[in-house]
Amino acid sequence: MRRVRTGVATRGALTSVAAGDTFEPRDLPRLWHVTLSVAGPDVPLTDLRRALEQLAHDHPFLLTSRYASDHAEIRYWEEARDLHDAAAVALRLWGEHRQTAGLPPWEIVGLEVIDRETYHQRIAEGYGPPPATPVGVHPF
Repeated sequence: MRRVRTGVATRGALTSVAAGDTFEPRDLPRLWHVTLSVAGPDVPLTDLRRALEQLAHDHPFLLTSRYASDHAEIRYWEEARDLHDAAAVALRLWGEHRQTAGLPPWEIVGLEVIDRETYHQRIAEGYGPPPATPVGVHPF
């Protein structure tokens, strides 16, 4: 625990902390890499691509989506205080955007949430999923 006598920047805003107040670094949001897998009955690929592109527009931190007629994988960065918060947002993503983006009524079949350091360690050591390039919406 450390004492903070100045403001603390979070999400572009400055939150003042009074002299003598304590501040825990874990209270700051962190970046989490999210991979969300969904699956369900076959849908037309053109409709699915259009829906995933709309989701990317609605959710600006979306890195990449890969899709087939019966499943998709979405990878993006989420800013959250801890893994629980990042996972909760990820688990709501598909359902909350289903109507506005025109997503199919698929279910979530997989979720991975890892911190930024783990993501970069995996890349450096050559294991785990490849980096999310190219960015955008692509078929498997």
